[in-house]
Amino acid sequence: MVENKGKDVTSAPAGSLSSADDTARFLEAVKRAPGIAPGRGRLAFALDATASRQPTWNLACDIQSGMFAAAARHGGLDMQIVYYRGQGECRASPFVGDAATLGRLMGSIGCEGGLTQINRVLSHLLSEAERSGLRAAVFVGDALEENEDRLHALAGQLALRGVRLFVFQEGDDPQVERCFRALAAVTGGAYCRFDARAGAQLRQLLEAVAAYAAGGRAALTARRDAGALKLIAALGG
Repeated sequence: MVENKGKDVTSAPAGSLSSADDTARFLEAVKRAPGIAPGRGRLAFALDATASRQPTWNLACDIQSGMFAAAARHGGLDMQIVYYRGQGECRASPFVGDAATLGRLMGSIGCEGGLTQINRVLSHLLSEAERSGLRAAVFVGDALEENEDRLHALAGQLALRGVRLFVFQEGDDPQVERCFRALAAVTGGAYCRFDARAGAQLRQLLEAVAAYAAGGRAALTARRDAGALKLIAALGG
């Protein structure tokens, strides 16, 4: 199924403080996104876009072209951007199959202050698993302000649908680490901590995930860089 418009994952509350201009640019960009190609890998790329995340968002914009390049060697990849920010805004793009289009989508979004909305991200991933057969998703964040039991329950539902979560934590908050590790473990995915100042580390890890989404465990094993080796270890050898 081809999507031709931006999608609000769930309705934002009345009086949302999210930037109307940024949202309009994002929606306009996704309207221009081309349709997806059949038989390719799919990856949802979810990011916390609250104010503290701007440096990492900029880094992710730079990295995503390498993710497509890594996946291209194993059949290609269609990627969807999911993000939350502000007072209740959580949106998802269509699946797109080229780095330039994804770069335009990400470039249309600016980070804004707000609380985490990981539950809405996981609920959206559940819907995608049922609608489009999604089997792998990345989440990048640094904070947690939600009920952990609710998040664990949603992760369990993702596991039942065969979706693996690859969770990346910036920072060293022990509560965040405990929850993020559990979300990855429940789904049979992987958890990694990263430092945004070490962009090469995150680049290798995300390219390894993209290769996995496009070609499965064999594609990941074929890569011998540090990111792939770390991800293989996180998946259990």
